[in-house]
Amino acid sequence: MNKVLIGTCGFQKSRKLHYDRLDVVELQQTFYNPPNSETLRKWRKEAPSHFEFTVKAWMLITHEYNKKLWSRLKRDIPGKVENYGSFKATDEVLWAWKETLRSAIDVKSKIIVFQTPASFKPEKRSLENLINFIEVIKHDIMKHDIKIAWEPRGEWWNKRNLLEKISVEHNLIIVGDILKNRLIESEYNDIVYMRLHGLGSGEVNY
Repeated sequence: MNKVLIGTCGFQKSRKLHYDRLDVVELQQTFYNPPNSETLRKWRKEAPSHFEFTVKAWMLITHEYNKKLWSRLKRDIPGKVENYGSFKATDEVLWAWKETLRSAIDVKSKIIVFQTPASFKPEKRSLENLINFIEVIKHDIMKHDIKIAWEPRGEWWNKRNLLEKISVEHNLIIVGDILKNRLIESEYNDIVYMRLHGLGSGEVNY
């Protein structure tokens, strides 16, 4: 029998209410400003043992510099802003990856979700960056038994064959909104991950 877990992106109400009534929470805080280890370990300790956390990867990995979006950062970051985003395997992006990985370890998460903006298009450079990044972090995810999930936005969903190929060849969970797209399923991955954005005006392009 398949196991279905229901949760929210971020704590919408009190943490206790989430722990009592839901199965999982996807940590939205880690997308904007990864909390410190003390906070994350506290959340893991106070949650029931069956409750699961997934971690949304820091935006510095996936999103290139955007003044409005990056204004939400609450700490200084090393290096050059132009070296962040789009899965570029720069020292800056790999530093942001280590912070994301730390967050996942602290809450004992087994899934890290990477969400790319619509501006990250299905082009040669994007694909090369994505595949190279996965190869670079492969040792980390194998060591900590973590699965990588990717939610592409925009034109990728017009290239289902390409998404299926990426999923199979690189063991990626392709995340999507079932209200908008038929999900990508793979015989090599037994997890289906859905994020419901509602029936609003469409894609969000940060």
